[in-house]
Amino acid sequence: MSSYIKIYKNRSSLYGSISITGSKSISNRLLILKAIYKNDIHIENISNCEDTEVLKKSLISTSNILDIHHAGTAMRFLTSYLSIQEGKKVILTGSDRMKERPIFILVEALRKLGSEIDYLEKEGFPPIKIFGKKILGGEIDMNAKISSQYISSLMLIASQFKMGLKIFLKGNITSIPYIKMTFDLLTLAGIKANWKERMIHIYPVKNKGEKYFYVESDWSSASYYYSMAAIVNKSNIVLRSYNNVSLQGDKEVSYIYDKYFGISTIFDKNVITLNKKLNFVLPKFIELNLNKTPDLAQTIVVTCAAIGIKCKLKGLETLKIKETDRLQALKEELLKFGVITKITDSCLEITGFYREKIDSFIRIKTYQDHRMGMSFSTFGLCSNFIEIENPNVVEKSYPNFWKDLESLGFLIDSYEE
Repeated sequence: MSSYIKIYKNRSSLYGSISITGSKSISNRLLILKAIYKNDIHIENISNCEDTEVLKKSLISTSNILDIHHAGTAMRFLTSYLSIQEGKKVILTGSDRMKERPIFILVEALRKLGSEIDYLEKEGFPPIKIFGKKILGGEIDMNAKISSQYISSLMLIASQFKMGLKIFLKGNITSIPYIKMTFDLLTLAGIKANWKERMIHIYPVKNKGEKYFYVESDWSSASYYYSMAAIVNKSNIVLRSYNNVSLQGDKEVSYIYDKYFGISTIFDKNVITLNKKLNFVLPKFIELNLNKTPDLAQTIVVTCAAIGIKCKLKGLETLKIKETDRLQALKEELLKFGVITKITDSCLEITGFYREKIDSFIRIKTYQDHRMGMSFSTFGLCSNFIEIENPNVVEKSYPNFWKDLESLGFLIDSYEE
């Protein structure tokens, strides 16, 4: 039996106030640092999402088998963290989709540094068996094109190496704001680190003193409200807790939607207000390179599709190895709305539309991908209603999403069949 929701809201206006919990990306990085430095790290407003909960439980588990399900960040961060837990032997596994997501680059880097890690099924993929041991550190070359999380994973444990670690970044650097987020959190935590051009140097640290962190709210989660604000005729949406200085690269959403969709962001202390600009002229075509912010791709594509704007989004290499092949999933689901797309390994382009009006009763597959569910929910503003399959996928990053939409006036009906 599968679960579904029907979702609908009149497109005329959208008003309300939403509180979003702390950033998943920041929370997960801080949890690793807290596990290493114990009582020196204090965290408030931590994310309540499934990924963070999985990581939190895994870090305190005494089991020698850890199943992290769909949590990609947990898989990568725990691979490095467990490799320095001297004397421990742990099997790290996950869902069927997780077993299809490569981890070869990170494992090879750790092996070169002295880690002992075995593949238990397919070479280069989870599940893996990790034998914790002392690592001296040194220098390592990393292919920076595939996933920034491999690099962040090493950075988070590098201060525990006797020799520290120098990481030399090779190739085109993907999602650089996430690497910078890790770097900034290390320095805020009192860990000495330098970043010069393509070399990141993390120094060994033993005693660094107590540090307190209040996790800012998640900008990736905020992006869906920018999309809704752009689609409706009138909007005034208040989001908490955000400020104009952020560690998150996805804050870029505020600039993108201001420039291309006419949604202004007013910052006031820890609150932002999204307003629709009067008499804003929408472009007929948008071209963006999202190499630094790939998690915004689905939101922006659906916004363009709903409004009727052609677009070309580049720099999307990492989308093929996420919870699903996001490029293929977008192409297939958008076709149901009469949106014609063209995809390559790193690009998605909306080339045309063959429906003037979106029909009701369109059912959206989520492909076990939280961002598919949340980004496509905005189509509920464009039709009598749409259906979303397996709506619980949003728990991976934003458990309160459907409740928050109801608070904004969306009509949501859950059922099973």
